[in-house]
Amino acid sequence: MAPTDIDLEVTVPTHTRYLALIGNIAELLVREIEEYAGDRETLAYHLNLVLTEALANAIEHSMCCSPKQKLRVHIHVEGESLCIQVYDQGTGFDLDAVPQPDFDQLDERGRGIFFIRTLMDSVNYHRDSNGNCLEMHMKLARHS
Repeated sequence: MAPTDIDLEVTVPTHTRYLALIGNIAELLVREIEEYAGDRETLAYHLNLVLTEALANAIEHSMCCSPKQKLRVHIHVEGESLCIQVYDQGTGFDLDAVPQPDFDQLDERGRGIFFIRTLMDSVNYHRDSNGNCLEMHMKLARHS
């Protein structure tokens, strides 16, 4: 790993009180990406939103299994590549079956995956030996 690469892993209980903590970690992480050439405040806001939405979904869908389950967040920055993985032990879901939200409705639910897909360059979901994984990638603007 190069000196400016970041590899961070956090494990938290499946409880909503940890959403702000993980969002704040994402915002602080942006300060540590030394060669980032874009708008840091916007990136910090976007990563906070993406992570809190991903965790809120994982918490909601993991709670049915056991409230003692843990969520694991892995954030890796290498060069121009940012990868965020959120692991849970829930029942899982079909990412491709998630509908677009109806913005004419006032319901605040059902927009998380839309925001994640809009803000990240690629999003996929799979199950592996660590559980369900929502994997999100973004290419970062770097100074030359």
